[in-house]
Amino acid sequence: MTTPSWTATVLTLYPEMFPGPLGASLAGRALDEGRWALDARNIRDHALDKHRTVDDTPAGGGPGMVMRADVVSAAIDACADQPGPLVYMTPRGVPLTQSLVREIASGPGAKFVCGRFEGVDERVFATRPGLEVSLGDFVLSGGEAAALTMIDACVRLLPGVMGAEASGDDESFENGLLEYPHYTRPQQFDGMDIPAVLTSGHHENVRDWRRQQAERITKERRPDLWAAYTHKQAGAPTARPSVDH
Repeated sequence: MTTPSWTATVLTLYPEMFPGPLGASLAGRALDEGRWALDARNIRDHALDKHRTVDDTPAGGGPGMVMRADVVSAAIDACADQPGPLVYMTPRGVPLTQSLVREIASGPGAKFVCGRFEGVDERVFATRPGLEVSLGDFVLSGGEAAALTMIDACVRLLPGVMGAEASGDDESFENGLLEYPHYTRPQQFDGMDIPAVLTSGHHENVRDWRRQQAERITKERRPDLWAAYTHKQAGAPTARPSVDH
């Protein structure tokens, strides 16, 4: 066992959802080896009544329920000594990107707040400021699935988790492009051969082909990424969200 270099603290109404998939494969093995630590805490433990109530009706009316500011803030305060920035998983947050993942993974960890119902009372964000992060333009039943995803993305970048330290260098988003196509045996499948350049043994040609394919796929499928990539290639600075470790 090694001393964990990174700790994920998760505030949730469903701590039984963790580690979940994080207990398997690369993340699970790294967790068993002590390369990272997981601390899932129940927000409901900070409820103020015998019924352990964590939500109430929205002020001004409307459907659903809202998580109470006093309960959620108490849960956040109780983990103030845990390492890393406070991260709220919310659809109104900044998009989760590989550069943000790499920045969070480079620190000591993070504290993830998983909302439920219609969301969290706005006064929590005002009095306990943190980074609001979204997986995309869609809504989940809660922040747990989003936290699992973000933690997995961070853990795989920790030292010693991936088999080869360079194995992530050419992955999608690492260089601003989607990843190039991959092939392996058999040489022929359903009438299709592996591109000859990949079996030529000419490493420079392989690198050129992969770059060209990554550029082609990005341009075709993600014009937003392509525009950012070409902007960066021209030397213009790229704005990034601020993360306070």
